[in-house]
This record gives sequence, C-alpha cells and structure tokens, in this order.
Amino acid sequence: VHPLLHKAPHSPAMAAAAKKLQYQHGFGNEFATEALPGALPTDQNSPQQCPYGLYAEQLSGTAFTVVRDGNQRSWLYRIQPPVVHRPFTKIDINGWMSDFSAVEPDPNQLRWSPFDIPQAPASVDFVEGIHTVAGAGSPVTRSGMAIHVYCCNASMNKKAFYNADGDILVVPQTGTLHITTELGKLDVDPNEIVVLPRGIRFSVAVDGPTRGYFVEVYNGHFTLPNLGPIGANGLASARHFQYPVAWYEDSAADYAVVSKFQGRFFVSQQAHSPFDVVAWHGNYAPYKYNLALYTVINSTSFDHLDPSIFTVLTCPTTEPGVALCDFVIFPPRWAVQDHTFRPPYFHRNCMSEFMGLILGEYEAKKGGFLPGGGSLHSIMTPHGPDAKCFDAESTKKLVPERVAEGTQAFMFETCLHLKATPWALHECGKLQADYIEAWQGLASRFTIPEGVKRNDE
Repeated sequence: VHPLLHKAPHSPAMAAAAKKLQYQHGFGNEFATEALPGALPTDQNSPQQCPYGLYAEQLSGTAFTVVRDGNQRSWLYRIQPPVVHRPFTKIDINGWMSDFSAVEPDPNQLRWSPFDIPQAPASVDFVEGIHTVAGAGSPVTRSGMAIHVYCCNASMNKKAFYNADGDILVVPQTGTLHITTELGKLDVDPNEIVVLPRGIRFSVAVDGPTRGYFVEVYNGHFTLPNLGPIGANGLASARHFQYPVAWYEDSAADYAVVSKFQGRFFVSQQAHSPFDVVAWHGNYAPYKYNLALYTVINSTSFDHLDPSIFTVLTCPTTEPGVALCDFVIFPPRWAVQDHTFRPPYFHRNCMSEFMGLILGEYEAKKGGFLPGGGSLHSIMTPHGPDAKCFDAESTKKLVPERVAEGTQAFMFETCLHLKATPWALHECGKLQADYIEAWQGLASRFTIPEGVKRNDE
C-alpha cells in the first residue's frame, strides 16, 4: 500500500473486491473503454449498426455549442437504450429539499453534533437517508446549490438514481460506498471523494452503518483550480483522479429508476438493467480522488495564509475568481511560521462556509466539532478559533510541528447566502445550542503602557 493512502480498516472480502476494480486516470481526460473486445466503434460515434447489436447513446453534460475546452459529453454503447421504461410517477423523498424560498434565514453561528446513522431493524438506503442541511437558489433556474448529509445502513436493491438537477460531490465519513454507475464501478472510502455528474445513473451498496456529506450544484461542473504563480504542480494532481472502466450487467430483472427533477422526485420501472453500457468514450463521467494525495501549499516564513490554498475542486460562477462552490480540505501538514498565530484567524467573510470533519480533531475547535457533525458560518457572521485555542496558541513556543495529524476536515464554501433547513435547525436534534459559548471566554486583553497617549489627545 502506498504510504500516502488512507489506511482505513477493511475486511479481507472488501480488500479483495477493491483490488479487482480497475480505473482510468487523469482529470477531464478523453477516455475510451470497453468490456468486450471490439465493442467500441473506432472510426465514428454512431454507426449504422453498432458492434454486438448495441445501441449508441450520447450523454451531454454541457450544451452542444459550449467552447471546445469546456465541452463535456460521452458516447455510450449499451444493450438497451434508457428510453425503454414505463412512465414516471411522483414519489415523496421528504428529507431532500430544493426549495428554500419559504425557509427563514438565521445569521447565527451553527454547529451540529454527529448526525445519527439508522440502526437495525430499520433499513435505510443511500437515497432514503439523505437530509438537506442548507441551501440557496433553485434547480428550476439552474442557479444555486445545497448541502446534504446521508445516513444509511442498507444497499440500493434493484434501484438506480439520477439527478437531473445538478452534479453532486460526495464526501464519505463512515463506511465505504460501492457505487455502480452506467459507466462502471467505483469503491469510495472515507478520506476519498466522488463526483457524480448530472444525469448519470448510479446505485450505492454499503457494508453496514454508513454516513457522509455531499454538495449539489445546480449549474456548472467541478474543475481543478488555477494554480497561478504556484506553477505547473501542486494542490490536487490531475493524474490522481480515477475514472471507471466499462462494466455491464445483462439482466432482464425489474429495476426502479428514481429521478430528481426540478426539486421533485419521480420513479419509473423498467425490465432491464440501467447498468448495461458495454463500452463508452468521452470526458463526461464520474470520478473519485484520494484526499491523502493532495499536495499542501503553506507559508514557510510568517502569517497564516488564506484557506483558498487548500482548494481541491471548484465549481466557478461567471465572475472570475468567485465560486458557486469550492471544496477545500485541511489535511495533515507542517506548520513552521515564525512569530505567527498559526491556527485560522478571526474572520468575517463574503462567502458562506460549511465545514465537516471526516476523521480526527480539528485544530481550531477541539472537542465540540466531531467527525460526522458540521458547522455553518454564514456571510459576514464572525467566526474563528475558540477561547481555549486562542489562549494556547498565543503563548506557546513556536517550533516546526505537524498540524492535523490523523485529521481530515473539509469545507464547502459558496458565494451564496445559505439557509439552514428546518430539519437541520430543529428536527434532527443535533444542533448545539451552546455553540456561541465557545467564544465567550475571549476577554479584552487591551492594555496601554504607562506614558502612551492617544493620538487625538
């Protein structure tokens, strides 16, 4: 095992299964993969007759006329086209919200204890276990985003899901996600992430109690941040992003396909597997990334740099440098700054910041901020290190030291005004009413030495 890889415990069966999965590498590459020899047409996309009697289907992730370097699409060669299904009918999935117009805003600093994972005899799958924490905008106008948690203990059985409203970036915290998609399979462990683009059908299998976070963006796609003066290398390397190879299931079993469409949920039935793609090529596909492979950039002289240096992926807006959503991590690293308060500074931000903790103990707020929980600091709401952290870090002897060893915290940062949902504020029972007390011990330290006078005296 590579020493940088996360060493979460695995059962022998899980380890064996993980070794069997193969991946293609490279963020945004043009991929070509086939599960049967010769299944992928070589000279054209839509031949009169496809090999093996397959059907050709184009899956477009961007408009046809988007500039070439931003155009995303894949061609799929499958046993039956997805249009072979019964009509969609409306269903209720009450935990997942997309309409925030009636939600009351709350500017307070908010923090949640770890969200509950369902226990037997309850049986809750990935889609059933989703609850929205906060959001803004609307998928109908393709403008906005939402932050969710998932808490489940059962696999999706003969059920697939796709999101017509946007891409989702999933951050597992407890339990491995075994994800089957139309384009192949991915196993995603805690300390890894997976991006499932708009419209791609998938099913999630789990091994037991499972929990994590995900963000849903209603417009655009995630991309690597520009490196600027950092140069050609650093942060998340494109070569470390992994995409599935073609895998197919030839089955006449009945499948339920659940759709999220304009913030509502629908289901259709079909008598064939949605995972019947024998070959595909293109650049519109799900992918995963191991956060332990992130190259950290930090100050080696003085001052605490802005958290944007820890950006893994960004979903940009049309305004340069402003993100609909940045995915930022706070990984293990060295701190060597001289004469500097090294933890995160006190801050008021024109962006909203939701933080989660995958594992370990976050250096700026030890104790109340726990793995599986979260916090939300809204636009222009003050936040920063708690009193205990400030007292310790203001007086300690500064030597080179490892920070966040055994820890992985992350942040979803957005330019939008997020509204916390009624479930997050009341129904989940995890909101920490005393969170504000973390800062009340920050007493005035202001002193004027004898003989010093004010400038206006």
